[in-house]
Amino acid sequence: MELDEQHFDIVIVGGGLAGNSLGLALRNTGLKIAIIEANTKDQLLNSALGDRALALAAGTVRTLEDIGVWQAIRSKASAIKDIHVSDKGHFGKVRLSAKKQNVDALGYVITARDIESHLVQEVEKTSITVISPARVVGLTSDEKSVHISLKYRDESLCLTAKLLVGADGGNSTIRKLLDIPQEITEYGQTALVTTVKTTLHHNNIAYERFTDSGPLALLPAGKNECAVVWTRRNKDAEALMADNEMDFLEQLQLCFGYRLGRFSLSAPRRAFPVSLVRAGKMQSGRAIIIGNAVHQLHPVAGQGFNLGLRDVVQLADMLIKQHRQHKDIGSADFLKTYVSARENDHRKTIGFTDSLVRLFSNDNLALAAARNIGLAVFDHIPAAKSFLSKHAMGLAQNIPDLDNQQQ
Repeated sequence: MELDEQHFDIVIVGGGLAGNSLGLALRNTGLKIAIIEANTKDQLLNSALGDRALALAAGTVRTLEDIGVWQAIRSKASAIKDIHVSDKGHFGKVRLSAKKQNVDALGYVITARDIESHLVQEVEKTSITVISPARVVGLTSDEKSVHISLKYRDESLCLTAKLLVGADGGNSTIRKLLDIPQEITEYGQTALVTTVKTTLHHNNIAYERFTDSGPLALLPAGKNECAVVWTRRNKDAEALMADNEMDFLEQLQLCFGYRLGRFSLSAPRRAFPVSLVRAGKMQSGRAIIIGNAVHQLHPVAGQGFNLGLRDVVQLADMLIKQHRQHKDIGSADFLKTYVSARENDHRKTIGFTDSLVRLFSNDNLALAAARNIGLAVFDHIPAAKSFLSKHAMGLAQNIPDLDNQQQ
């Protein structure tokens, strides 16, 4: 591969959801950008991870609109009009309504693949240089540039940039090369992901049912289908994956009940280990890491992708301002300011998610009684429900408007 120019303003490592979103957020800014992706386009778009159902908060939808993505994928997304939260075997429940919040939807459900495939297509229409498949094998920083050594097929390449952004996921090569440690909290749980057809219509209701072995979420996906994210203890999950389809569905039905009628599988079953992973820091030299390279959350609150996209949009907003003012986009002071700007959101979102897991994945009788009283009381306090609705919609954060920034 021959590059017309081997020096860039920004090199983004990772051509997935976060990396491509950042590239698109920065198009038309005059910044010279390269995206390095370890997989081929076919490998990226056919990965088992593409089956994941993503719950997009309303704030996330706004961001996708700003970068020109939502308009094309809207038809593939299912609106969440209501959210029903319950605790299996107990009386407590909370019901949230888009209508009562005066919004069209509390969020939307879409597969990761539907977003990824469109992001890839949109990036191909820009002047962004995409180097794929390629692996980063070395990094060094000096006062003015970061030097990136690549292995592209059988060829060695060396790029330089003012800023390197690691958006290469939970197993981030960039994080490892920067010697950034991780703090890992093991929950002893595995998330089982699939899609089921239902004999009754979901009416655009998202269900979150807590059990003592982990939460079960059924999210509206299509006319008579629901995306399933079922978190179980590791041994239980292993047994469920080994079960035949009929036995699996029987256990799922026992856990959820028959509110949506009978289930049948309409997608393969996938299993993903669940833990809370946090990087020790986000910045080193002229490099910054974002998205899953920094944080991996339990799927209980569906906040992982939403939090990662907020990383993207705030970084893009600050980079645009820094570039406009002809300031160094990779300076230590600038990157430290970005890290500081993200800390509050990270702390609150990660803390909220972790607390839900510990509170509801628990068979302690006293705790079960307390949380169900709490749910029942919460359901009758409009101000509390409004707060929780805003949190679910991702509107508790101040999200910059990228369209205005690029004008």
